[in-house]
Amino acid sequence: MIFDLFLHAPELAIIWLLVILIALTVHEFAHAYISYKKGDHTAENMGRLTLNPLAHIDPFGFLMLLFLGFGWAKPVMFNPYNLKNPKVDAVHIALAGPISNLLLAIITGLGARFFIDVASLPDFNLLIIFLKLLTMVNLSLLFFNLIPIPPLDGSKLIEAIPDRSSLAPARNIIMQYGSQILMMLVLVSIVSNFNVFGFITGPSLFICNSLVGAYCF
Repeated sequence: MIFDLFLHAPELAIIWLLVILIALTVHEFAHAYISYKKGDHTAENMGRLTLNPLAHIDPFGFLMLLFLGFGWAKPVMFNPYNLKNPKVDAVHIALAGPISNLLLAIITGLGARFFIDVASLPDFNLLIIFLKLLTMVNLSLLFFNLIPIPPLDGSKLIEAIPDRSSLAPARNIIMQYGSQILMMLVLVSIVSNFNVFGFITGPSLFICNSLVGAYCF
């Protein structure tokens, strides 16, 4: 956990904190920005249309992150009645977060490759560690948030399923019990040695290695 790192490797703990703050801030800002561009000013009025991490960090979620290794930021609220096409625009707002993480991962991954190949910085250089970790965390956030379970961003794809669709009953169950299912999966991951979300690690690591041109971790 990050708190334990402060006791044994404070420089790595600081890097972890910076990485998480940057990744979460960019993710939530992207939601706020797209909702603003779609005509809704709720996020702007709540002070979320900013890259200041303090506007996006949830105190309890941040403490959970420090001590348990799993946390969250404040969700960005929007009023669907202010959107021109509520169902479609809601999907765009939801996807803005994961897409922003993908773009940031590409930038930082290629940045790490530049400093390794051109500047010949070693893998244990703190800048390289920072860029690799930022790439990996952003990719992990990308795939995690695309899981179609509320309150994750991917649930907006499920929510957009028409009522007449044969998938509507399954949609209703997921939307009703998704939060409880997600919390149960998180608790299982925390209290056991089994990483329920391990399926995210493989794709994230593969893309990270491809961007950096070397092993990320």
